[in-house]
Amino acid sequence: MALSALAVATLLGFVIRELLAAEPILDLTVFADRNFAASSLAILLVALGFNSSLLLVAIYTQQVLGYDAWSSGLTLAPGGVGTLIALMISGRLVSRMDQRLMLLAGCVGQGFALWLMTQVTSTMDFWSLAWPRFIQGFSQGFIFVPLQALSLATVTTERLGNATSGYNMLRNIGGSLGVAVATAMLARRSQYHQVALVGRLDPYSPAMDERLRDWTAHFVAHGADTFTASRRAMAMVYREAVTQAHILAYADVFWLMLAAYVAVLFLIPFMRRVRSGQGRGGGVRRARNRRRAITRLPAPAD
Repeated sequence: MALSALAVATLLGFVIRELLAAEPILDLTVFADRNFAASSLAILLVALGFNSSLLLVAIYTQQVLGYDAWSSGLTLAPGGVGTLIALMISGRLVSRMDQRLMLLAGCVGQGFALWLMTQVTSTMDFWSLAWPRFIQGFSQGFIFVPLQALSLATVTTERLGNATSGYNMLRNIGGSLGVAVATAMLARRSQYHQVALVGRLDPYSPAMDERLRDWTAHFVAHGADTFTASRRAMAMVYREAVTQAHILAYADVFWLMLAAYVAVLFLIPFMRRVRSGQGRGGGVRRARNRRRAITRLPAPAD
């Protein structure tokens, strides 16, 4: 708590200092631009949801599904393929259509992919995670390109360096914050669900009695005595409860990541569409066009 209070105090001091300094390291007045401010907050939420979901899928496949590092990497690979395809398409569309619609489509795609990830089970196959990863990567390509166009297009040239630094800073903060929040929430929710599930285990219920009998018979068949087999059977039931608690915790965190992309949707109405020739460099192009038009005028007659 003391370190958190110190961090907040130093952050406020940094903001005040940057606003009052004649030549600040980071010119925070660039956030007065509505497009840039809304887009910067959006990239923070996007990075929070995207980076943490990558980590969660990698951990889930190895800890719950028992994949090795190679198979876990193959599960993540379709996302990169989807992003590569989407970037080629979105790069051509960003100057031809409303960037806000592209951003909307990308966030909806991300939400759908994360919703599929909330349906995790301990018996899901490879494609049950690889397919959502492809959708996630593809939709991410329709977020990065229009979001960067919306954020920097209306910033003047002399403030472009500060704007780029602030934009990238918030993206990095969002990614780091997302990983920290996801891992912390995963541990907390695992404990919560474990307590809830173990509290519902009733040794006198027919279902649990049958499960204990099955496990006891299994261990007796493998040479254990009755007492040892019954203890191992109880340990296996507890292990199943812990595994299910982990799965429920992963689903909870995926829901949180989905909420981050839903929050981006509420920022889109605050952004203005950037049209071709508008924003940074637009005035220069218009001046050049005027000069070209003047040079094409016929010379006055003597």
